[in-house]
Amino acid sequence: MENFHITKEFSEEILAQVREQRETELASVLDRLHAADIAELFESFELEEALYVTSLLDDEKRVNVLAELEPDVRESYLQSFSSDQIAKEFLQHMESDDAVDLLSELDPEQAGEVIASIDDREHSLLLTSMMRYPDDAAGGLMASELIKVNINWDVRQCTEEIRQQAEEVSKVFTVYVVDDNDILLGIVSLKQIVLAKASTKISEIFESNVVSVNAYTSGEEVASKMTKYDLVAIPVVDALNRLIGRITFDDVMDFVREEADKDYQMLSGISENVEVGDKVWVLSRARLPWLIIGLFGGVMSSIVIGGFEEEIARNVSLAFFMPLVMAMGGNAGVQSSSIVVQGLANNTVMGGSILPRLGKEFMVALINALVCSAIALLYGLVSKVGYEITIVVCISLFSAIIFASLMGALIPLVLDIFKIDPALATGPFITTSNDLLGLFIYFVTGHAVL
Repeated sequence: MENFHITKEFSEEILAQVREQRETELASVLDRLHAADIAELFESFELEEALYVTSLLDDEKRVNVLAELEPDVRESYLQSFSSDQIAKEFLQHMESDDAVDLLSELDPEQAGEVIASIDDREHSLLLTSMMRYPDDAAGGLMASELIKVNINWDVRQCTEEIRQQAEEVSKVFTVYVVDDNDILLGIVSLKQIVLAKASTKISEIFESNVVSVNAYTSGEEVASKMTKYDLVAIPVVDALNRLIGRITFDDVMDFVREEADKDYQMLSGISENVEVGDKVWVLSRARLPWLIIGLFGGVMSSIVIGGFEEEIARNVSLAFFMPLVMAMGGNAGVQSSSIVVQGLANNTVMGGSILPRLGKEFMVALINALVCSAIALLYGLVSKVGYEITIVVCISLFSAIIFASLMGALIPLVLDIFKIDPALATGPFITTSNDLLGLFIYFVTGHAVL
């Protein structure tokens, strides 16, 4: 079904068909639905209902649905199957990258049992070797299924080999050219193969200029290369430049989405990757560290305010503008750090270019600080809060925005140099620190002026 959207009414109708076990009617609908749509319907199914639905699907569609399920739903679903069933009913029908993802979600003991249950020993050894790569590296994202031809073949041999290999590859984007030792030499397009004569040697029509990545290349760099060179697939090689797999654009999109979710959670003050369906303790554990940091920041703020208690008692108007200065400093810092973190993520900002970046950030902060201070000055004159208080607010606001912006840019750059996730610099951390900074600047300025 093209451009299909699952509505509440449709979901309820499918659920009614499942519960009444209207097999013929249900099978007809499932046959027309995409695997991702069926996976979305699983959220409204009980376990027995999900098992019934998948029993109506063919092997290929069943494993595609399994691959599309959310991790917590998939974990619950697979608990109904033995290790032997998981191996024979799912893994042997899956592409290698999806199979490795499934194995990585199982506990180590069960994963070992599943691998031992695979009849094809060569396939089980392949999956075992792929599991040694980090999940966020090219080796963890790649699939071993691809089309490759020998540089010494002619087009006739190449075409025959493509027919045989294509049975194992669901999406054919590129044909890779290797030598007798599987060393990647280049690529040859399907168009070139179709247009060339049968006797033409592959060495005469292949392109040696091929972009590839090492198995341990980070997922971020893989995504960056595929975006930069507009690639739908990229080959993965080992330390000897032997072709061992390929990464397709859909796998990279999934990785980018997962990383974006992690960064968004970290920006929101969640310290680990969690799902809505996770246990209460897991959700609490992910949120608590940043809440404690916020609590610590609040305590420090109260200490700063307490240190200027006499100043506030003499000039009560100072208390009115505390939230303004704190909020503006925190906001300026988050804006600055978010831009730098985004630049580091897509490689438009290099971690070593601290001084140029800080210089540019200073100019931006200077303009923003002047505008905001001018608005505060205008408000102070119109509202008649007092000349001295207005001066204090304007100077404090100007200084807080400048310092917070520079700190917001500096912290992620420094973290990146030390190989620490720059996303740590955003959200509660930078907000709390800049609140303290703004508050301190405000009271010191107030003390000096008043």
